[in-house]
Amino acid sequence: MAIAPGIAVTNGHNRNLVNPESIIGEAKDYDLLFFRNAHPSITEMAEPELGETVSAFGQGTDGDLRLAHGVVRTIQTCAGCTAPAYFTFAGDAGPGFSGGPVLDTSGRLIGITFGYKDEGSSRVIYAYPMDRVRTELFVIRGEAK
Repeated sequence: MAIAPGIAVTNGHNRNLVNPESIIGEAKDYDLLFFRNAHPSITEMAEPELGETVSAFGQGTDGDLRLAHGVVRTIQTCAGCTAPAYFTFAGDAGPGFSGGPVLDTSGRLIGITFGYKDEGSSRVIYAYPMDRVRTELFVIRGEAK
């Protein structure tokens, strides 16, 4: 997903899927990797809201696009942070969703997935909210937010 003109983001653990020459930088404390792409326009963005329905996109082992739906459960802040650290949603995402987009019901980009955890019979998916993603890009570029 293009988050700035010519800039996209995925997880750092997906580095092997990105052309090394296109890499701009990797967040120090978050699993985020920024790279150049050919998209001149950015995706409309918003921040997650508790209880809202979301959709996440991933890739299956066969290369097919996968779609998972869920509901935002938590938005985790951290001491001294200017942006929330992550949010969680209950849903059916799993392997192949890392670095993929999370969209709200209006189709706005609200996060980038980075992991999941099974809790009993449900699955909790973790994602970075776009405010966190933008903050990390500003840090990498040496810009104040």
